[in-house]
Amino acid sequence: MRSAELKPEITNLAKADLSSHSSIRPPHSALLVFEQVSKWYGQVLGLNQVTLELRGGITGLVGSNGAGKSTLMKLATGQIRPTLGRVTVAGVDAWHWEARRLVGYCPDVDAFYEDMTGREFVRTMADLCGYPSAESKRRTEATLDRVGMSDRADRKLRGYSKGMRQRIKLAQALLTDPSLLVLDEPLSGIDPVGRQELLDLFRSLAAQGMGLLVSSHELEELEKLTNHVAIMARGRVAAVGTLQKIREMLEDFPLSVRIDVERPKDVAKLLLSLDEVTGVDVAGDTVTVRAHSPKTFFRDFGRLVVRERLDVRRLEPLDDSAHAILGYLLGGSGKT
Repeated sequence: MRSAELKPEITNLAKADLSSHSSIRPPHSALLVFEQVSKWYGQVLGLNQVTLELRGGITGLVGSNGAGKSTLMKLATGQIRPTLGRVTVAGVDAWHWEARRLVGYCPDVDAFYEDMTGREFVRTMADLCGYPSAESKRRTEATLDRVGMSDRADRKLRGYSKGMRQRIKLAQALLTDPSLLVLDEPLSGIDPVGRQELLDLFRSLAAQGMGLLVSSHELEELEKLTNHVAIMARGRVAAVGTLQKIREMLEDFPLSVRIDVERPKDVAKLLLSLDEVTGVDVAGDTVTVRAHSPKTFFRDFGRLVVRERLDVRRLEPLDDSAHAILGYLLGGSGKT
């Protein structure tokens, strides 16, 4: 597997001042930390020596089925304990009850009391958090308003659409005003309008200082939300950081670039003179070039443009998406 030689890079994401828990989390400290964490399920290794550090903002979590995403999220939310290593949230052991108040969790599966209304369900979750009656009611109404469900919260859950159910799950996850919000497939089954509304809500929460860890198979939608990703493969973190940073780390990842230019055939001949170029296709005024070593290619191509005074109308990388990068790390499958 190509990722075997790739050393995970711990990239500090955008720092946030989580003032609601400032007494627990020191300023500028890490929000979520995995320190050489492994998790065994009997004879099966679910997570293998994972080291990870997130400091806020929105981070996408991607990987194929069985890569370890669910195990990582369960460890982050204190549902399970690591076999080896340590997981902390704002410096608190993730298994400790204090950490539970710092984390909100929106699971993938639906598990509701279907005869309850949305308001009754969220209020019950608030009561179970131990809030006094008045505070429980206040938080229920505040979170329902936050997710846009105040005017629909008195309908029975069994009659809710997939998007409405997702919003109710999100409401209960926000009850404690968490520092870290863990979202498992929050966009699954949501219509385009609902997706955009949720994406806007996630950005708003991040802007207010909340850290979000979002696991999703919807890579195109995830790229609209953030370019910070943690890519998992076979129980390990293959890479962490911005897509551009990860892309630069993959020197052997074949680069494809579309170039719209005058004299495309002449330009194709010039491109083939570059050592890092492995192939060129010409169609109309468009040249599609394949190369390795992205940094070297763009440096040499820039010099070529200046020397030959090329009239470049368009320059577009074709394989810098999360889907393409993930497919490369997973051996070309691209399946998540």
